[in-house]
Amino acid sequence: MPYILPLILLTSLFCSPLQAQSPWTSLFDGQNLDAWTIINGTAEYTIEGEAIVGTSTMGTPNTFLRTQDTYSDFILEVEVYDDPRLNSGIQIRSNTDPAYRDGVVHGYQVEIDPSPRAYSGGIYDEQRRGWLYPLSYNPGGRKAFVNGRWNNYRIEARGANIRVWINGVQTADLVDNMTAEGFIGLQVHSINDPSVEGAQVKWRNIRIATTALDELSWSSDPDIHQVNLIANTISETEQRKGWRLLWDGQTTEGWRSARAETFPSKGWSIEDGELHVEASTGGESTNGGDIITKEKYGDFELSFEFKLSSGANSGVKYYVDPEINQGPGSSIGLEYQILDDARHQDAKQGVAGNRTLASLYDLITARNLSVPSRGKSFRGVDQWNLGYIKSKNGHVEHWLNGDKVIEYDRYTQMFRALVAYSKYSKWDRFGELATGHILLQDHGDHVAFRSIKIREL
Repeated sequence: MPYILPLILLTSLFCSPLQAQSPWTSLFDGQNLDAWTIINGTAEYTIEGEAIVGTSTMGTPNTFLRTQDTYSDFILEVEVYDDPRLNSGIQIRSNTDPAYRDGVVHGYQVEIDPSPRAYSGGIYDEQRRGWLYPLSYNPGGRKAFVNGRWNNYRIEARGANIRVWINGVQTADLVDNMTAEGFIGLQVHSINDPSVEGAQVKWRNIRIATTALDELSWSSDPDIHQVNLIANTISETEQRKGWRLLWDGQTTEGWRSARAETFPSKGWSIEDGELHVEASTGGESTNGGDIITKEKYGDFELSFEFKLSSGANSGVKYYVDPEINQGPGSSIGLEYQILDDARHQDAKQGVAGNRTLASLYDLITARNLSVPSRGKSFRGVDQWNLGYIKSKNGHVEHWLNGDKVIEYDRYTQMFRALVAYSKYSKWDRFGELATGHILLQDHGDHVAFRSIKIREL
């Protein structure tokens, strides 16, 4: 057998380096927490067998066990077991900075939510913008996390794209470029109920890959919704699904005055990729007036970001006919109300709050339909908020920052009854046009828009 030994040696020479070059690195050796640091709070972290165990404690803010190293592009896998009473999360690309709110932990959090809401695998922006990808966007993903067992999380952060899977089911697909690098952290959430004290969340088999990401990456589910928060861009996924920019972020192309064929010569400005309605001391009648798309649309999805100044009022109208005029520079149409509810008097007008933020103006009051036990998820004035309108075959939805807040059918008798008792009663078949323009309202207050996108259905 003269050739067997050399063949074995040759095989060994080729196999051993490959085995030694595994792209995966363990973040927990099962022995100690030397590579980790507790920050932000005083909840306890211990080791039990092969798991890190976090125990909830009264009287402390959110507590995090963070890696000492920071990471930019990576694939992270971890198994999680959580007490159904305790909310938790996995921080990625997170940071602390004394200059930012006295060093509070902030950054992307992949949710661990064993409650009936079932948002596990969604993406929350800890201590910054709030929910970026709630599971209201992906109802099928809400079934992925199973209480009473270990659940496998897989998080891929590559460039601006963050994608999450639980037990092999994709739960989130986010495109965002606010933070490119930061630590990984395991959260024990603050608690207010003494009966929850001592509840535990556990993590095990924590490993990370920072190389060979192309080979390791999983294919995204083509059917789930993607949220793209990079201003005025269309991602590859959005393009494939038929989305396009309704405003290019730089010019007035595609838009005109609601009362003329040209864009207003005053009252509107473009700066740093933002379309601004300028404040006017004389109100809307002396400003530039509303603007509308040059094209008309039938069934569509419309996504837009808006930023309110304090006390501001504006709106996004759809199925607008500029020939039907209700006053100086304003055209009739269904309206997604944009309003600072806390400071503008219009919030107290109308019926039962039907002129408040994200409402169907003067007709239907916006309420959180995705999580009925919670209020509307408004991020506040001087912050970017995400609005969304879907209209197909008469069925219309309004969304605000990932929560559905309005749902109605504009061709029903119920809708017509609402119109009959509103300011729109004098217009025959109001809101029932098959097609119409989309309008951005000039109400004389400073409001900014960006990332205005449309998909025709």
